Amino acid sequence: MSNPMSQALITLGRRYVRDAPGTLGKAALAARYLNPRLGDQPRRRVAQDRFGSRFAVDTQDLIQRYLYLFGVWEPHMTHWLRRSLKPGDTFIDVGANIGVFSVLGSRLVGSTGRVVAIEASPTFHRRLLRHAALNHRDNIRAVNVAVSDVRETLTFVLASSHNMGANSIVPYDGPAESTFAIEAVPLAELLEPDEVARARVIKIDVEGAEGSAVRGLAPVLDGLRPDAEIAVEITPDRMGQLGDSVDELLSTMRTHGFHAYRLPTEYAPASYPRAIRRPVAPLRRRRPIVGETELIFSRVDAEALT
Repeated sequence: MSNPMSQALITLGRRYVRDAPGTLGKAALAARYLNPRLGDQPRRRVAQDRFGSRFAVDTQDLIQRYLYLFGVWEPHMTHWLRRSLKPGDTFIDVGANIGVFSVLGSRLVGSTGRVVAIEASPTFHRRLLRHAALNHRDNIRAVNVAVSDVRETLTFVLASSHNMGANSIVPYDGPAESTFAIEAVPLAELLEPDEVARARVIKIDVEGAEGSAVRGLAPVLDGLRPDAEIAVEITPDRMGQLGDSVDELLSTMRTHGFHAYRLPTEYAPASYPRAIRRPVAPLRRRRPIVGETELIFSRVDAEALT
């Protein structure tokens, strides 16, 4: 049970983790004290990220908790997007969740650019719209739809509200927190011609449905600009449960001239202070993909994307 002293310590600890210079003691403080307490004693606040954007968060959820605690979600991805997106670009955010990357992308591409934020969950779609309005981002086209390689109706299952971003169509036999059904559309049909032509980054995070998402994008891959890059968070075991394979996805991207790079995906709270201070660039994929992996596909042929 929470008490005023505990709440005060959480507030002070969060302030130290977010605002103090250096990393001394931050990993242990975040992992052992702040993260579990913010999960068990949820706070509902309007929090500002490290770039000045505001989000209405509930720290029971993993993404929103990290956004509140660290001011950023996925530091390596955030760093790469900030280096990649420029004014006038188009950013396509597939699996946009509450809009953390959509709002960031909106700031980066500016008034002459555009963001397409695609989110299947009606609840998250509403939160995304709220965050776009909260930050006065009027260059976001938010679409409440799922993606696949054919038009179909998909049923999503959420196993736990402690990670609400894990809505998935992968078969699940345990107790479900919630379910919903929604129309799915191939990305090649969903995106407008100008959005395809101007897309600098396409980010796909669809909790196991990467295979069908990329197949649905494949018809327009050759129409992308030469410097377009595609980020896909791959979960091989979940892909396999849907009858897909990493090898097929890699083959599709190679056929269209893309090389694969790895970007670290670290979700342990202890990893965040160092990752925020020293984010790394995507490195050429050398090893087989056996666990959850963030891949960046680029036509650049190098050892690292810098």
